[in-house]
Amino acid sequence: MIYKGDLVHCPQLGRMEILHDHIIAVNDIGFITHVAPADTPESVQLLRGSQYQSIPKGSFLFPAFYDLHLHAPQFLYQGSGLHLPLMEWLNEYAFKAEEKIDADPVLARTVYRRLAYRLLEQGTGGVVLFGTIKEETNLILAEVMQDSGIRAYVGKLSMDISSRKTYVEPSAMASLEAAFSFVERCNALTIHLPVHDRLIEPILTPRFVPTCSDELLTGLGHFSNERNVRIQSHMAESFDQVTWVKEERGIDDMDVFDKHGLLTPRTIQAHCTFLDPPSLAHVAEHGTSIAHCPLSNAYFSALPFRLREALDNGVKVGLGTDIAGGYSIDIMVAMRQAVAVSRMREGSRVMAHTEGRQVEDKQRNLSIEWKEALYLATGGGAAAMGLHPGAGTFQVGAPFDAQQIRLSHGGLRSSVGPLDLFDLGEGEDKNGEGSETWKLNLEHVEKWWCLGDVRNRITVWVQGRERWPF
Repeated sequence: MIYKGDLVHCPQLGRMEILHDHIIAVNDIGFITHVAPADTPESVQLLRGSQYQSIPKGSFLFPAFYDLHLHAPQFLYQGSGLHLPLMEWLNEYAFKAEEKIDADPVLARTVYRRLAYRLLEQGTGGVVLFGTIKEETNLILAEVMQDSGIRAYVGKLSMDISSRKTYVEPSAMASLEAAFSFVERCNALTIHLPVHDRLIEPILTPRFVPTCSDELLTGLGHFSNERNVRIQSHMAESFDQVTWVKEERGIDDMDVFDKHGLLTPRTIQAHCTFLDPPSLAHVAEHGTSIAHCPLSNAYFSALPFRLREALDNGVKVGLGTDIAGGYSIDIMVAMRQAVAVSRMREGSRVMAHTEGRQVEDKQRNLSIEWKEALYLATGGGAAAMGLHPGAGTFQVGAPFDAQQIRLSHGGLRSSVGPLDLFDLGEGEDKNGEGSETWKLNLEHVEKWWCLGDVRNRITVWVQGRERWPF
C-alpha cells in the first residue's frame, strides 16, 4: 500500500520531524519500503500507475503507541480503588479481580476483547501485559490480542507466595512447570503463521519479589537464559514494597533480580521509582528496560521516577499505563503526566538549590519536554520492548505501525474534536478557508499532544494492516 501526505515522527529523543507531502510505501508483509518527498523521481515513479491512499490536509500519519506495562485482568475494575497503599490495594482489589477472571473464561474473553478495543481506540499498537496465574486464562488473553491485531507480550504470573491464600501457586516447582508450559503453548498459538504475522509472544512474569521465592526466581532466570525468553516484573516501586524486600531478603530487590539472572537485556522492569542514579547506571549496564508509569506512581509510590537521570544514564525507557494502578488506558495521558512530573521535579530541584539544601545534581535540568515524551511513547517504547529495528518511526525496513490523526478538515474553522485552531496558518484567509494551502506546523502537533483525544484518531495500522476502526 502507498500513502501520500504529511508524516510526523520522533527518530530520536528530543527530535521530531514533520515530513510534508511525503510518500510512504508498505509491502505485503507490513514493512516500510520507501519514505521520501512526493516530488522525488523515485516517488513519482512509484505513484505512476499505482493506487495510493491520500492523507488529506489537516491530517497526518504518526507511529502507533507502545504501552510497556498493563495488567490485563485489572481492566475489570479500571478507575476504582485508588485510595489504598500498594500492598493493601493488591489484597483488596488486584488479587480478587485476577482470581475472578481465572474462575470464569467467558468473563475473561469478554474483558480482554474490550481491552483490545480500547487499546486500538487509543492508538496503542503494542503492549506488554501482565495476566493471571492460570495458564488457560492467559492463553485466552493471547488469542484475543492476536485476533485483534495488537502486538503483545503476554505474561502468565509466577507467584508461589501470596497474602491471599486462594490466589497462589502451590509451590515453586509447580509455578515453574506452569510458566514453562505456558511459554510452549503460547508459542504454539502462532507457529502456523508467517513470522511477520506472529504478533504475540510469551514473557516470563515473576509478579515481584514479595510474591516469589528464591527457588522460583532462580528457575525463571535459568529458563530465560537457556530459551532466550523475555522477562517482566515490578522493581523498586513503593516504600512499603521496598521496605518489605529489604527486611525479608536483606538486600534491595534490584540485587535480588540481579542475583537470580533476571536483570538482562530481555527484561522490562516497571516503575523503579526508588532507584538512585548509580542504580540506574547498573540497570543500563545490564541492558534492562524500564516502563515508566507516572500516573500510577502518583498513587502508589512515595517518590517520582528519576526519568531524566535514567535517560542520561542510557537506560531504555518507555511509557506504561499500569492499568489499574493508573486509571487511564490512554498513553497520551501517560505522556502528559511524565512531562508534568518531570517539571515538578525540576521545580523542587531549583527551590532546593535556591534555599541552600543539598541536591543530587545542581546543574542537571530534570524536566523533559513534550517531544521527548512522544519519543518515549513510540520509538523509545519500541526499543525498550526489543522490537524490530526502526519500529516506532517511519524509516525503510521498519514495520508499519501507525495511526492517522486528524486535526481539521483542512481549514481553521473545521477543527476536530477538542482542538480549536485560531491562529492563521500559512495560506489561510481571515475566514479560515484555503484548505489547499493548509500547512501542518509544530504548534499544530503540540496542540494535539496537549488536547487531542480519540476523536482525532481516524485509523490505526499494525504490521501494515488496518486494525482500527475495530
